[in-house]
Amino acid sequence: MKAMMKDAVILFLITLVSGLMLGFVYDLTKEPIAAQNVAKKNAAYQTVFPDAVDFEVISDKPDLAPADVSSFVQSNGFDADIDEIASAHDASGQNIGYVITVTDHEGYGGNITFAMGIKNDGTLNGVSILSIAETAGLGMRAEEVLVPQMPGKDLTKEVTFTKSGNASGNEVDAISGATITTTAFVNGINAGRCVFNDLLLNGKGVGSNG
Repeated sequence: MKAMMKDAVILFLITLVSGLMLGFVYDLTKEPIAAQNVAKKNAAYQTVFPDAVDFEVISDKPDLAPADVSSFVQSNGFDADIDEIASAHDASGQNIGYVITVTDHEGYGGNITFAMGIKNDGTLNGVSILSIAETAGLGMRAEEVLVPQMPGKDLTKEVTFTKSGNASGNEVDAISGATITTTAFVNGINAGRCVFNDLLLNGKGVGSNG
């Protein structure tokens, strides 16, 4: 009985110390990790909108809250969330477009998160992948194959993909052997397109849509 009590006390102490150490490590690293994530996001915004000198987060407005906008795109058939929306400004402070951060949930390896920059005329300015966990040599080639095809796409129209290798207009060439990744990526682009056309154009927002 004493031996069991002793073992229980030792186990409790080990668990307590481990918990305290984990808590200490978390407190020590959470701020640097948060700062790193912000830096990564800012770099992505600048990549998709190099002409912008400032970005103002506008998804903290009631009619553009991420949860409501995500529900909106899901009601339109997209398995995606909208994480953040920012207004891109030029040197004079004028709005020149938007950056929308999208997380599509249909990837082969899970979520694919990217920032997409859209000019006010509906032209896709660029895309920067923030997080992806697809198969090495296949879906992980999204950065290499899909992203370079995005600039210049007309988001007043749906973006589609082809397996022929001869994309034209608003088509993109799929990643060979990675149709699921390609589908998820293109669906994410179209989810962002939905937000731009239905909620941001003319400043309608979720509350006034429809």
